[in-house]
Formats: sequence, structure tokens, C-alpha cells
Amino acid sequence: MKTITIGRYFLCTMLLLFFLAAVIPKRADAAEQSYEYEIRELHAQREENDIYGVIYIPKDAGEKIPAVIFSHGFGGTHQTGTMYAEALAGRGYVVYCFDFCGGAPGSRSSGSTLEMSVFTEQRDLEAVLSMIQGLDYVDTDNIFLMGTSQGGVVSALTGAAHPDEIRGMVLLYPAFVLVDNANEMFRTPEEIPETYFFMWMEVGRAYFEPLLGYDVYDAAASYDKDVLLIHGDSDSIVPLSYSEQAVEAYPSAKLRVIPGAGHGFYGEEARQATDWILEYLQARQV
Repeated sequence: MKTITIGRYFLCTMLLLFFLAAVIPKRADAAEQSYEYEIRELHAQREENDIYGVIYIPKDAGEKIPAVIFSHGFGGTHQTGTMYAEALAGRGYVVYCFDFCGGAPGSRSSGSTLEMSVFTEQRDLEAVLSMIQGLDYVDTDNIFLMGTSQGGVVSALTGAAHPDEIRGMVLLYPAFVLVDNANEMFRTPEEIPETYFFMWMEVGRAYFEPLLGYDVYDAAASYDKDVLLIHGDSDSIVPLSYSEQAVEAYPSAKLRVIPGAGHGFYGEEARQATDWILEYLQARQV
């Protein structure tokens, strides 16, 4: 009888230990750790242009920390990325959000919306990339680009131009539609006016002219590392089909679709996107 009691006790103890091992988070897994972070203003320079941004730096995350550069969409600002920056910094990533030069009437960077284009924004992002690479606490082997809408296109073009410097890219509802928009509105450069009120702000001839006849998928698809695209199937500004085409163009890409989401993610949609982003980043660090 005594032997049976001891045997049952041993069995119950082992089952309890097995259960606890399964449910208690492992602190060694960086994806499950939480970090406090500090926020600083940080400027970059592109020729004579000043680029305003905000950097999120996790505390006690190591001497060299992986970094994510966030690019906002058409007419947006660095604040578009606040929600994602807070989530990623809290998981141990340096995150830099900035205003494109001339990117919006409320931009804190220099430049006019009449001078802005996808390609001036690409040069802005390249200047930001160079600045981030120079920070002594950034792991330059693990720099990722992330962008929403037009910022997703700018990120895609920049990644293609600097494949050895960019570890991966996350494109949220990227506006690959903008080339079709330009070509449907203007058949020749001569038809483009000097200024044009597009969507919700005034842009210049410089915005549309370089897009006429431009193959954005061909330009972006030379990037051969893994790309994550996240898109809503109810996006009326950039239909899901544009990301579906991008997945076909890239050598290695995955498309995650959020049912019912439009051009922007909120609430549970944003939480789902953030989970996918963290999963992607963690799996691709070297």
C-alpha cells in the first residue's frame, strides 16, 4: 500500500512539473521578453534637407540591437508609426519613425509637398538608413524596413537598391497602385499641370512625371530576401490585388490578409498585424 502511495505521488509530481514547463514562458526567448524603452528626437540630413524623426530605444536589450525603420504613407507623418514603434520597442527593437521631406503639410522635415515624389522619399529613406547604420547601438546586420501605403513602396524600392544592407522588409498595404493612378490620370508628361490637388493634398508635377511608364514591380522585385506583406481585403484605396501581384513578383514573399480590413489597421486588426510582424522579425535575425 505504501509503495502505491509513493508511486502515485511521484507520478502526480512529474505531471505537475511537465504542465508548468509547458505553460510558463521561457525568458530565454527574446520574442517573449518585454523591455522598457526611451524615446528621443533624432534628425537625419539629405543634402540641404533636414529630416525629423523619433527613435525608440529599448533598455537593457544588449550592446547591438536590431532596428526597424518605419516609413509613413502619402500625406502622413512619423506619428503613423507610433503604435507599431511602441510594440516593437517593447520587444527589443530599435525603431525609427520620421517625416518625409515635403511628405505632408504638417511635416516637421524640410521641403514642400510640391517637390515631393516617391523617388525623393527614397532618397530620404536612404539618408535615414545611413544615419541609423552609424549608431553604435544598432546591429547593422539586422536592419529591417517597414512602411505603410506609399511608404511601403518607398521601402520596397530602397530595399531593392540596398539588398545587402537590409535584412528584411514588412510592407503594410503598399501602394503599388500609385503607378496605375498616375498613368490613368495623365497619358503624357505634357498633360501634367505644375500643381495638382491629389487625394487630400496638393502635389507638384514632380510627383507624377517619373511614374509615367514606370514598372514598379520590376524595380522592387530584385530584392531577393524574405518580404512580408500584410493587406486588408476591403481596401478601397489600394486593392488587395496589388499585393497579390507583388507576391508573384518577389522571389521570396508571403502575403497575410486581414479579413474586413481597409486601408489602415485598427484595434484587433493592428494587434494581428503586430503579431505577424514580430513573428517575421524574430525568425529572420542573424
